[in-house]
Amino acid sequence: MSGHSKWSTIKRKKGALDAKRGKIFSKFAKEITVAAKLGGGDPAGNPRLRTVLLAARAQNMPSDNVDRAIKKGTGELPGVTYEDVRYEGYAAGGVAVIVDVLTDNKNRTVAEIRHVLDRSGGSMAASGAVSWNFEKKGVITVQKTCSDDEIFEKAIEAGAEDVDTDGDAFEISTDPTQLHAVSEALQKMGLKVDNATQTMVPKNTVKCEGKTAASVLRLLEQLEDHDDVQNVYANFDISDEAMAAAMEE
Repeated sequence: MSGHSKWSTIKRKKGALDAKRGKIFSKFAKEITVAAKLGGGDPAGNPRLRTVLLAARAQNMPSDNVDRAIKKGTGELPGVTYEDVRYEGYAAGGVAVIVDVLTDNKNRTVAEIRHVLDRSGGSMAASGAVSWNFEKKGVITVQKTCSDDEIFEKAIEAGAEDVDTDGDAFEISTDPTQLHAVSEALQKMGLKVDNATQTMVPKNTVKCEGKTAASVLRLLEQLEDHDDVQNVYANFDISDEAMAAAMEE
């Protein structure tokens, strides 16, 4: 299983804990506010807003929180102005890392992200240095309530590109523009969609073992825990043993 899929598994488990303390809802609220500000408060005409609402509802974000975030974006309620920024860098072992943030203070955030990378044996990189190795994809997480053959058949019928059957859930990849259509088609087929979001999938990966693997995973968790960080992507490939050890920590 690729590092992308394995990290998705860790994030799903970690996301349940984040939800309990409201952290994941805070990240969704920021993204909803920015999406509504840029494209309006109607998800039907705002693909970015539609995408984040799909993910937020999959995590059971309260509707009052969603409505408040939208109104802050449209100006109906006062709110903070956030800037959408992408940073690129390297983790231990030359693993490429992309960090997407929403911040009200870019100077503070870039200094903090650089510090996290530096103390973990990584470094910042120039814009475009690693993003060439990633492509945008839609990813839909579906509960394993059917066989591998059945999910492949249904996913392709719905318009998906591929299915990853490893892990604790099916991960269905789509063209990013077809994310919502495929998700809705799968739900109409009776499948339970846990999450649907756009992500960055690496074209090439770097194999990590031992201390390097542990260092990369720690870095990703530290970046994910930063209040301004919305998403982290990396091109590592890691052994099942190292991943199991990380999930026990």
